[in-house]
Amino acid sequence: MNSAMEMSYYFSKPFLLSKPILNLFIWVNLAGTVYGYYWYWEQIKQTMEQYPWWYVLFVPDSPTASLFFTAGLVFLWFVSGQAVRTRVVLRKWVEAYAVVSSIKYGVWAVTMILEAANQGDPLIWQDWMLIFSHLGMAVEGFLFAFVFTYEALHVAAAEIVLLFNDYMDYGHSIYPWLPNVLLNDLPGIAKFTIFLSLFSFIIGLIISKIRRIKRV
Repeated sequence: MNSAMEMSYYFSKPFLLSKPILNLFIWVNLAGTVYGYYWYWEQIKQTMEQYPWWYVLFVPDSPTASLFFTAGLVFLWFVSGQAVRTRVVLRKWVEAYAVVSSIKYGVWAVTMILEAANQGDPLIWQDWMLIFSHLGMAVEGFLFAFVFTYEALHVAAAEIVLLFNDYMDYGHSIYPWLPNVLLNDLPGIAKFTIFLSLFSFIIGLIISKIRRIKRV
């Protein structure tokens, strides 16, 4: 019983809001963001050469998610545990987008890597690094969804951006570069991506509802 209580502490708001843990998550996410934009750099350059400049905003999916997550964590770092319910609209939208995009792209990337391996693409060490880092994105998105301050309206606004990103990815062919073995599966991948957008939206709504009930 005591061990279960001790374990639950590591998923609790006091633990997640402690300065050392917030610092750790901020720097890990910031490093992941920088590496993610580096990983997308060739696709970013190619997109800017072949498409209108603003298309590039929708190219780096995972690093943009971790960038917003880092911003959400910075907001938390600058307030005390008692003051997390600020009414800044921008902050709440940033947090909502951080949650839904981290869950979505975390699950998406892991699924794509494993499906490519299932179809014969060899797994290398970078793939394992991406698997664990994107699993971490999904898990932290879920955990901090209970800590962030967003409401259902902000989740809905974030969902609009996610779905428009899906439209840009698969309607204008700027989706993340895929292993060759998955190119024949592109229609199914597009549907799966939209499903994940809706799935993360539902998760965000449910958790916002749970937090509201707890406050009442």
